[in-house]
Amino acid sequence: MNHFIDLRSDTVTKPSKQMRQVMAKAEVGDDVFGDDPTVNLLQWKVAEMLGKETSLFVPSGTMANLVSILTHTQPGDEVIMEKESHTFNYEVGGAAALAGIQINPLIGNRGILEKEQIEQAIRMPNVHIPQTKLICLENTHNRGSGAIYPIKKIRSINELSRASGIKMHLDGARLFNACVATGIDTREYAQYFDSLMFCFSKGLGAPVGSIIAGKKEFIEKAHRYRKMLGGGMRQIGILAAAALYALEHNIDRLAEDHQHAKMLANALSKIKGFQIDPEHVETNIVVFDVSNSGLTVDEVIEKMKEKGVLLISFGATLVRAVTSLQVTREDIEKATQIFQELFD
Repeated sequence: MNHFIDLRSDTVTKPSKQMRQVMAKAEVGDDVFGDDPTVNLLQWKVAEMLGKETSLFVPSGTMANLVSILTHTQPGDEVIMEKESHTFNYEVGGAAALAGIQINPLIGNRGILEKEQIEQAIRMPNVHIPQTKLICLENTHNRGSGAIYPIKKIRSINELSRASGIKMHLDGARLFNACVATGIDTREYAQYFDSLMFCFSKGLGAPVGSIIAGKKEFIEKAHRYRKMLGGGMRQIGILAAAALYALEHNIDRLAEDHQHAKMLANALSKIKGFQIDPEHVETNIVVFDVSNSGLTVDEVIEKMKEKGVLLISFGATLVRAVTSLQVTREDIEKATQIFQELFD
């Protein structure tokens, strides 16, 4: 098989020829000394886009979330987040192992928490219990099939956090998917969070990197934690150039990924034994249940792989497919045809 239709994740994208060209020509310096002009430009541009004082480039989204938690908390503090969130499930327990914090995971609806849930979970001052210091939200929500966090709910949670003296952090790995799908500007989302991050290496198509934004004092402290975790890099203008290219060229086109995901979801909903509500597919992530198909998740994935379509397991009965910039409409039509031939 010469060509796989790779729907495992939007992280599998490769830099385009044009992106590689700007990477090759990037002006660089030693970023640990603050001398890399390209990453300095990137950090300034992102801060402007988000309406924050400054920002900090880091190697990965996992590091971005961990650095942010470290910066906001002390060992023994408690952090509220949704039970299916990426930080709770897919970041190797780093918040517990390295930040020494306790996570209070709440059960949301497709990853979305209500203000009232969070209000009930906030710890009152007491010598016997940990103190709630941070609320983490995820937008879009990976395990919620790319669910968009409603801006009204974010606003109400922000009001609660301010009244309670608790900081807010956004895992915005796919924030631009939410922005493109809703038409809401990045600054509108960002204003409700003390810190936030997003990834360049998912739908935006860059090979490496995420970024954290917040107030200057916060980022100065975060910079120290980045160094502590081994994230201090040298001539990273090569990577920053790819990120700058992604911001300039690859945001608006996310709408195509959303269209492709909706096409796939609609087709899957018509296959007997597969369970999915296309209305829940708001961005580029498609999660469907195969429990009524008579097949296991592994069997579905293997059968599709044999026909040239790559998927991943997302639970005991769940399969995930993610659209991205190198998945064309023709790829989706072909994948749909294969699904129908194999399982309908």
